[in-house]
Amino acid sequence: MKRILLATIILIACTSHKADTPKVSSKTDTPQTVVGSNSTKGFRSSTDAVEPDSLSATALSMERQGMVNIKSVDPTIEVSLMYSRPDNFTGQVLYKDLREGYLHPKAADALAKAQKKLKELHPELSLIIFDATRPMSIQQVMWNVVKGTPKNIYVSNPANGGGMHNYGMAVDISICRVGGDTIPMGAKVDYMGTLSHIDIEDKLVSSKRMTKEAQANRQLLREVMAAGGFKPLRTEWWHFNLCTRAEAKKYYKVIR
Repeated sequence: MKRILLATIILIACTSHKADTPKVSSKTDTPQTVVGSNSTKGFRSSTDAVEPDSLSATALSMERQGMVNIKSVDPTIEVSLMYSRPDNFTGQVLYKDLREGYLHPKAADALAKAQKKLKELHPELSLIIFDATRPMSIQQVMWNVVKGTPKNIYVSNPANGGGMHNYGMAVDISICRVGGDTIPMGAKVDYMGTLSHIDIEDKLVSSKRMTKEAQANRQLLREVMAAGGFKPLRTEWWHFNLCTRAEAKKYYKVIR
């Protein structure tokens, strides 16, 4: 009887020990990652580059030609491409598959400096891009709309080498409230008329065609863009170039 009782106790002890022993993973087991406050698993920062297979054909073409996504340089800059919508002077959607703003690396770095200056002056505001690098094929479509009309002064002729947008060295830009609307500028972006000219702003204000607030906002835009090295275009308050046309033709390539 004692022998039977002793064997039963040993059996119970061995069974209990086996149940308490942790399972050892085999070499084929996949290790699990615990997601904590310091983990980046499953998290994608706004500064992360867009995966190549998620880019549109136009975006891929831009990158192959050396342009960079503005958001990859400064993710705080807002982008709302006006030619990806029909509410522009052509009345057409010109960018069928492009939603990102691209610039030559030098221009993108310069724009980040302008944004930094704006944030120093007004943390509640941000630059907002309405157009950046523009393929020459799109430039041709725009030129076809205005050629033979008085508005042809607002669009560069591709036959003459196009404009700074076609080299990735220009932006159409304004200022907006972070997460909100653009601030008043006296005329909408893309408005082709004297109300957009920056060299007659005093007259526009004195004739009450433009408010002093809008004039001050334009001056703020020019100030911060100058901090990045950009120069304004006389006939378009929203347009800024980083270099001259002669410099662009000499040192940079046209974007196709």
